[in-house]
Parts: sequence; C-alpha cells; structure tokens
Amino acid sequence: MKKTVALLLTLSLAVLPLTACGSASSSGSNGEVVVYNWGEYIDPDTISMFEEETGIKVIYDEFETNEIMFPKIEAGASKYDVVCPSDYMIKKMIENDLLAEINYDNVPNAKANIGQQYWDMSKEFDTENKYSVPYCWGTVGILYNKTMVDGPVDSWSILWDEKYADNILMQDSVRDAFMVALKLNGYSMNSVNPEELNAAKESLIAQKPLVQAYVIDQVRDKMIGNEAAIGVIYSGEAIFTQRENPDLEYVIPKEGTNVWIDSWVITKNAPNKENAEKFIDFMCRPDIALKNFEYITYSTPNDAARELIEDEDIRNSKIAFPTLSDYSNLETFTYLGEDADALYNELWKEVKSS
Repeated sequence: MKKTVALLLTLSLAVLPLTACGSASSSGSNGEVVVYNWGEYIDPDTISMFEEETGIKVIYDEFETNEIMFPKIEAGASKYDVVCPSDYMIKKMIENDLLAEINYDNVPNAKANIGQQYWDMSKEFDTENKYSVPYCWGTVGILYNKTMVDGPVDSWSILWDEKYADNILMQDSVRDAFMVALKLNGYSMNSVNPEELNAAKESLIAQKPLVQAYVIDQVRDKMIGNEAAIGVIYSGEAIFTQRENPDLEYVIPKEGTNVWIDSWVITKNAPNKENAEKFIDFMCRPDIALKNFEYITYSTPNDAARELIEDEDIRNSKIAFPTLSDYSNLETFTYLGEDADALYNELWKEVKSS
C-alpha cells in the first residue's frame, strides 16, 4: 500500500519505465495524458472509464516514494502531466517552480465536491490552493489488539510501556518516527529546533529495546496475525486490518498526530495540460471518487462521494472520516528545507545504530 513506503531513510532512485494503462482505442483523437502516481493507488477501472468517455489515452506510471518522484520531475527527463505528491513535497515542488497553476474553470468537480476542511488543510502547503487538488487523506495513529492490551489506549506513551516489550511495531520512517516522539514530548512534528529534535532522538533510543521491529508493510500483516500488540499505522491501513481481524482498534492519540493529504498536481511544463485538468476533474466526480475509495481504502476528501457510501458504518467511521475539530494538536507535514532534512536523517541514523 502507498503510505507504508513513504518517507524511507534509504531510497533507491531507480527510474521506472513509462507503461500504458487501460484500453484506449488506438491513441485517441483527443490525445493523451501522462500520469505519475503511487503504486496501488487508483482503481484501474476508473482509468479505463476515463479513456472510454473522453477518448484520451492514459499513459500511467508508478512511484514508491516522494523522494523517488521529485528528482524525475525536477530533471524533466519524463514529460509527466499529472502527479500525486504528498503535502510536504507539494510545498517543495512549488518552491522549486515545478508546478503549473490549475485552471479551476476546467475542474468544476473539484470545487463542487471536495470538502472545505480539506481545502483549508491544503493551505498549509499550497497557500492559495492554486496548485493542488486533494485526492486522499488520513491520519497516523495507534493500532492495538484489544485481547493483548490492558486498559484504555489514548496516548503515544503506551509505545514506551515496558509491559509491551517486544510487542511494539514502529514505522521505519524518519519523519513518522520523529513525529511520534516529538508529539509525545509536546513539540511540533515540523520542529527544526535542535534541542527538541535531540530530545525526540533520546526518546526513540530509550524506546528501542521495547520495539519488536521497525516495519513498513509488515505492520499490517503482523497486527492481523496477532504477532504484535501495538503498532503505529496509517488510518487507511487500519480500515483494512479491522476487516481482517475484529480484535484490532485504531486511535488518534491525545497529544496529536499527522494529518496527511495526497493531491493531484500538474507539472510546470505539462505537454497535455488541458487533458491533465480533464483527468483531475474526472477523478473528482463522486462516483469515480467512490470507486477509488473502495479500491484503496484511504479516505476520500470528496464529500459527495462519501454520501454515496452504502455501508453506514464505513460512511460514519471515525477512522475513515474523523471530525478533525474533535482532536487537538493535529498538523500536516511541511517541507523543512535541506538543512533540516539532513539533521533529521543524521539523528535517525543515531537511533537505528544505537
């Protein structure tokens, strides 16, 4: 799944070949659009439907992390039109003049169907909502097994409870791991204060003997298989795990957490900008947004699509659709600059090597 591979410390910068997706009739008289998205992050049927309805051929490629995607867009070696970066990376792309402003006259479904709270959240990285359209969103929280954990779970501090030694799973991700420790200590997850970051580092080092594993995809499988009591997980993954194991429960800790957004953007020199806007508009259509939500299980910011969800438990799920105003200290990751990135990476190395 997409989010479980985000923000890895060690990255392979392998270049992925462009591949066609869907079954457009020939090249289509209306041209093409080249899309770059996370793996397993769209229902393939929606691409076929777009091609059939518009006559626009979709050339579709996938990436594993924001950090693999960024240098390809920056180099301009591949002429992508539509990309789906995360919040902090969108800010970095804007700062590096890599994105085109979206003409919302050509994307009416975005303004009509995306909820206002998601536009407001997006302003943290796209100040005037000029460059990005929310596609998926979610939170990071604690997944725990009700048969293996005693008492209420409402704080990140349970991840430091010696009672659960060797039963704790942490995300193998520098920003996510530091988010947990920074929030535990009462700091912003976007802190660049060396003292705060060092305190977070010491907290993570103190926690390390209790951690069964630093994991990526395995957090989902281990929790489903009752191989651990507690894990840090993305909300979309939590929805999937609960379908497989009803003993699992997901909570947003009282100290706050990361609310993330992945959004559609258009590259600065997109060869097919109008087709890119047609593609984004199509993905914002309620029935299409619903299909993608049901396929990938990550929450949709499309309020009209949410109204179409037939399962009342899912439509009103506090995991899939939490009321953000009910929680305090929620933040969205922002791009901190190269110096801060280097500091985070160095401190993470110290944690992993301790």
